[in-house]
Amino acid sequence: MEPDWKALARVVRVHSATFYWGSLLFPKEERKGAWAVYAACRLGDDAVDRGGGERALEAWWKGVERAYGGRPRAAWERGLAWALERWAIPLEAFAHMREGFLTDLGPVRLETEEELLLYCYRVAGTVGRMMAPIAGGGKEVEEKAVRLGQAMQLTNILRDVGEDLGMDRVYLPRALLERFGVDLADLRRGRVTPQYRALLQHLEAKARALYREGLSGLKGLRVGRAAVALAALQYQGILDKLRLQGYDNLSQRAHLKPWERLRLFPKAFALARTSEA
Repeated sequence: MEPDWKALARVVRVHSATFYWGSLLFPKEERKGAWAVYAACRLGDDAVDRGGGERALEAWWKGVERAYGGRPRAAWERGLAWALERWAIPLEAFAHMREGFLTDLGPVRLETEEELLLYCYRVAGTVGRMMAPIAGGGKEVEEKAVRLGQAMQLTNILRDVGEDLGMDRVYLPRALLERFGVDLADLRRGRVTPQYRALLQHLEAKARALYREGLSGLKGLRVGRAAVALAALQYQGILDKLRLQGYDNLSQRAHLKPWERLRLFPKAFALARTSEA
């Protein structure tokens, strides 16, 4: 049975304008593959964020296993099974993503920057691993795609600190909080201190370095260079917004308006052309 592509596209469009706009620059077949992968990942994230706990996460994982076993039931499982017939998307990537979702179930407390980057790999670098085969990249490209996914997730974390605090999730590592002299009590009170700005600048620099490394893999893609470039440019635009608002991510949320996303299309095509040289 042909997957319900309108339903899967709707999942992407509703939950991530960034990913949806980028996906439109893939050829038709690969675009469907991107929607199938995103929908599968998104519904795993929803299993955690909507309060379903381990039972909901386990139900999602059973759906992943059914798709890989060629026995899909739900619409998203049929989409994933369709993609698996065409591309070698590693099951290990979904298994690692599951470990990241398990982290999100309880109160989140990370100790070190290395632990933060591992988390970013599990919930987003894995998406890079899933997307690399669809875009026609080899092992080296997969490694770059992981870096790009980590950069995007780190951007999400920097954007959403205030929102995450409300859910008892602290992704800013304890070691960095201590190193920069940041008090969590100040953050909960919405105080954007000079020490906090310095910490965010440090992590912003880390994210931008990961973007540079990740985008260097564009030249190894068979298709979708502009799609990947557009997604990365949009996320980097969120970092730009965060900096412009004085790193206040406690009382506001950095985001791009539709016209700002449209403005990035020519830059994405230019970046894709440059990578072909």
